[in-house]
Order: sequence, then C-alpha cells, then structure tokens
Amino acid sequence: MFEQAKDKVDEAIGAGQEQFGKATRSPEHEVKGKVRQQLARGSYAVDDFVDTVKQQTKSAPLASLVVAAGIGFVLAKVIGRK
Repeated sequence: MFEQAKDKVDEAIGAGQEQFGKATRSPEHEVKGKVRQQLARGSYAVDDFVDTVKQQTKSAPLASLVVAAGIGFVLAKVIGRK
C-alpha cells in the first residue's frame, strides 16, 4: 500500500516537473518530468500486478502451483536448448 502511495506522489512530482519545464521553456525538465511520470505509472502497474498474483495465489494455491510448474517447464525447455 505504501508503494502505491509513493508511486502516486512520484507521478504528481513528475507532472509538476513537466509543467515547470514547459513554463521555463526547459526541454530537459519537461522530459525528466515525463519520464518520472511514466516510471511511476509503470511501477504502479507492477505493484498492482504483484498484488493480484498474491491474491490469486491465496485463493487458489493448487492452480497457482500448476501454473508455476508449467512456466518452469517451458522456461527449462527454452533455456536448455543449445
């Protein structure tokens, strides 16, 4: 939960930095603000995905185990090829 709040704050700071760059006609600040916003959004999406996986694992542990085993098997086959 704390990570999501931090990501939202970073996104707001990025928006402010972007607006500052536009106001001062500083492309560097504008780009840094846009990048910071996108990184915060990406981090928020990853955190949301991790939370979803945790909840699904708790609600259906056997299905999660089967999926993890299948992914491991496929990765072993792909990585094991030479």
